[in-house]
Amino acid sequence: MSGSTGPLMALSTASVYPESPAQAFEYAARLGYDAVEVMVALDDLSQSTEQIAHLVDYHQVPVCAVHAPCLLITQRVWGTDPWEKLRRSARMARDLSADVVVVHPPFRWQRDYAAGFVEGIARLEDETGIAFAVENMYPWRATSKREVQVYVPGWDPSEESYANTTVDLSHAATAQSDPVDMCKRLGDRLRHVHLTDGSGSAKDEHLVPGRGAMPVGPLLEHLANEGFTGHIVAEVNTRKSGSREDRERDLAESLAFARLHFATSPQ
Repeated sequence: MSGSTGPLMALSTASVYPESPAQAFEYAARLGYDAVEVMVALDDLSQSTEQIAHLVDYHQVPVCAVHAPCLLITQRVWGTDPWEKLRRSARMARDLSADVVVVHPPFRWQRDYAAGFVEGIARLEDETGIAFAVENMYPWRATSKREVQVYVPGWDPSEESYANTTVDLSHAATAQSDPVDMCKRLGDRLRHVHLTDGSGSAKDEHLVPGRGAMPVGPLLEHLANEGFTGHIVAEVNTRKSGSREDRERDLAESLAFARLHFATSPQ
């Protein structure tokens, strides 16, 4: 857990796609988010420390985390060497005064990267002073009965020795796993939460919290009772929101949900 006064309620730049990271900072400032998580993606702006720093200064909203480019669609962003991607993500985080890099476990076909991943993450943390919060993923389900394990050493970070981890509630829904139980297993190793929701289908939905089947409220209450002081980041899919006004309402609802359930947890 990081900090001393409570979690940062942050907005992921992925939540405003197809709008740009510049709009994410604008929404965050207007709606009262504490910080922004930068998803390094295909657009030049998200890859530019200088341009992101300008947005931080202009909107007076800090960056709390950098999400390394480890999605299938970003496999060639910042080259093809996965370790160099993480080192570059750490440099961006450091230069923006962020303390977390979010990273996915390797795909099974990234054999060399996967072979030393757990130990390599620990070394990077020692070298950079940045927390590499490894995120829970999910089996790929071709049908309701067939699962394909595509992540190595596995999709559940609680089964490994990572010092810092991320729990994503949409990923938990897709994996049909209990995120509250995962958070309990992780304990103080939980550094970062992607606040979202899902129905439990094979699709990674990233619904607005409260609109799916995940125990999002109880998870926030659990974190409050445990004194969590990391990052709680709205990472929701607003591509079908309909308009900028509808997108803004979805982002405002996500923040209100987080603050309500974290603040009203039973003691």
